[in-house]
Amino acid sequence: MLVSLSRPAGRPIRIGTLAARSGKSVRALHLYEELGLLEPIRRSPGGFRLYAPDAVVRVRWIAALQEMGFSLGRIRQLLTAWEESHSAPDAMKRLREIYREKLEETRAARRRLEELERELEASLGYLETCDRCEPQRLVDACQRCDRHEAGQNPPDLVAGIVSH
Repeated sequence: MLVSLSRPAGRPIRIGTLAARSGKSVRALHLYEELGLLEPIRRSPGGFRLYAPDAVVRVRWIAALQEMGFSLGRIRQLLTAWEESHSAPDAMKRLREIYREKLEETRAARRRLEELERELEASLGYLETCDRCEPQRLVDACQRCDRHEAGQNPPDLVAGIVSH
């Protein structure tokens, strides 16, 4: 088990304050607690959950991982692996591997989105000529449109709808 660092100084905060500071709902925080992703440090004499001030960082971390596509179950697995690490270098190595993998997935997704952007731009450019078409022209004429440059094939997002 890794030796945990001391918690930052500060007064414990209630769940409502944690929700407000982190931008998450109280319900989401309760779910995080149920799944073992977040732990209160104690309860107040009135029974309210109290969290360390750094719990805001934990909640933001969870939100960031979710934004990257991690499920809450996967985040729990990540935390379990972290807690079961025998050394700090081993724990950091595992974290680096996971983040590198996610970085590659993100880069591949960005490339796919860039390709989609180019296809959409080409499709919009192609479709701009359609504004000059005669209003009485039938949709069937789009298959053999003579308004475009000779040999100009429509982009796939246009061709897919005008051809059968």
